[in-house]
Amino acid sequence: MVDICELLRYNEQVRRRYFEAFTTLPWEEFIRNREASFNSLRDIFIHTLNAVDYWVSFLQKEDFKLNPTYNDKSFEAIRKYMEHVEKRMSTYLETLSTEKLKETYAATDDDGKPVEVTAEDVLIHVFEEEVHHRGEFIALLWQMGIKPPLMSWKGL
Repeated sequence: MVDICELLRYNEQVRRRYFEAFTTLPWEEFIRNREASFNSLRDIFIHTLNAVDYWVSFLQKEDFKLNPTYNDKSFEAIRKYMEHVEKRMSTYLETLSTEKLKETYAATDDDGKPVEVTAEDVLIHVFEEEVHHRGEFIALLWQMGIKPPLMSWKGL
C-alpha cells in the first residue's frame, strides 16, 4: 500500500519538474494573467507552496505567516521559497509515525464550520490540493502550445 509520505515526495519531484519547465519561459509569460484560479502560472505555483507551508505550520501548531513571494520578480526567489517549503515538509515527514498520523486537530471546513481532522487527513488534502492545481498547469501549458513535464509514478 502506498503511504501519504510517498505521495508527498512524488509531488515534490513533479513540482520541481514543473518549476524547471517554468524557468524556461520568459518572465512575462510566467506572470501573465491567464484567468485561472490564481491568475498566472507564478501565482498558482506560489499558492501551492503557501498551502504546503500553511498546513505544515498547522500540523506543528505554529503560527503561519504568508510568504510574500507573489511580489518577487525572479525565478531564484521562488526557487528559494520552494526549497524552504520542501525542507519544512521533509523535516516534518521524518518525524511522522503511525501514532502521529492519527493525531487529531480542530479545523474549519470550507463553510467555516468546525471539523476534527487527523494529521493524515491534512496530508491527503495537501497532496490533493497540489494535484488539483497541477491540472491547471497542464491545461495552461497546452493552451500555450507547450508539452507539460512528465509526471510518471515509478517510471510508468
